[in-house]
Amino acid sequence: MCDACHGRRNMPCIGTAYADRQGWGEMTPCAWLRCCDQPQGSGSVPGKRSADRSKPRRSQVAVWLAALLVLACLPLYATDAIKPSSSLTFGILPIGGPSESLDAWRPMLDDMGNALQRPIHSISVSTYEGLAQAMSEDRVDVAFVSGVIALDAVTRDRMQVIAQLTRGDGSHGYYSVLLVLKDSPIRTLDDLYSHPGHWRFARGESLSTSGYLVPETQLFASHKLDSDTFFASVQVNNHQNNALSVANGEVDVATNNTADLERFAQHFPEQYARLRILWKSTLIPHAVIIVRSDLSPQLRASIADFITHYAKVGPNVAAERAKLKLIHDISGFAPADDATLVPFADINYSLERRRALSAQWVNDAAMQARLQKIESDHQHLVRLLKANQPMDLPYRGDGP
Repeated sequence: MCDACHGRRNMPCIGTAYADRQGWGEMTPCAWLRCCDQPQGSGSVPGKRSADRSKPRRSQVAVWLAALLVLACLPLYATDAIKPSSSLTFGILPIGGPSESLDAWRPMLDDMGNALQRPIHSISVSTYEGLAQAMSEDRVDVAFVSGVIALDAVTRDRMQVIAQLTRGDGSHGYYSVLLVLKDSPIRTLDDLYSHPGHWRFARGESLSTSGYLVPETQLFASHKLDSDTFFASVQVNNHQNNALSVANGEVDVATNNTADLERFAQHFPEQYARLRILWKSTLIPHAVIIVRSDLSPQLRASIADFITHYAKVGPNVAAERAKLKLIHDISGFAPADDATLVPFADINYSLERRRALSAQWVNDAAMQARLQKIESDHQHLVRLLKANQPMDLPYRGDGP
């Protein structure tokens, strides 16, 4: 790289405009100044043949003069006229394995990058906690996440809901389930509850809505039980591995959800045939798309416009729908805001309240104080979510 362009990798080559006027065609960064890097008479302009290698050519002199003129006004030119569009990082809720999730989302993200005219990088980690940590460290600009992770990101990590997943079957959500073997002696929930310390259990991570929070709230906390102490053993893994554990007889019961079970049935039909659903929860709203609230308003609007119109309008609707189907039978994304997360705030509220009621307290006043704190915190959070106002944070200035 020549001295004139050294350290300026984020801007177009400063001689591009001059090269275009001379009819030299498209040139790689710094190629137009090769004559400056080489001994006098050894360089040549692409597409031109040198008639006299012993003297500088008139075209070379013209290039040098143009370079001096451009360098003289470079600070203004670099900050305004040729400021590049910075890349965005898209975080993906791990479904199956991280590499599988990345492959499934890549076609849509490529279209998104073309529409926004900026590179879209993607990350998918093996755990919910890993994705939450990436967002807390400001390593993610846009993300596809469950409602519970979104709630945490909105309240702590400067994120804002812009869209919610819609599925091809028209469903408004999915269900948490408990899985057992078809021939399991656990025929009812009473069979489960009547043998504490006996069954082997597999669940999702603590941030998993269907894998932990919903069954913990609706099945265990409601009976003043804690799943981590009720069972003989507890393993924590993703939905796919937990379903395999039940099918292979490694655990007696496991959490899962109806959406992931559909995918499991396609990839592991033999193992799926061994399973039976013991219990199904109330409806859980679909996952959402969140974006950093400190991105520029123009950029946030552009991202939301692309996502909510993708596979719905334009000449490429059929191709875009096929790309979405690769992800998880997604049909598109509907416009949404932070109020979409109120049901997930209610889940956390119910779990915290039931845990408080089942805990041991020094006196009733202490318990009542805790319950009042849980109630007031929940009401405050719901008001903030319904207001749909991003936190007052510094603007990153990423451009429109």
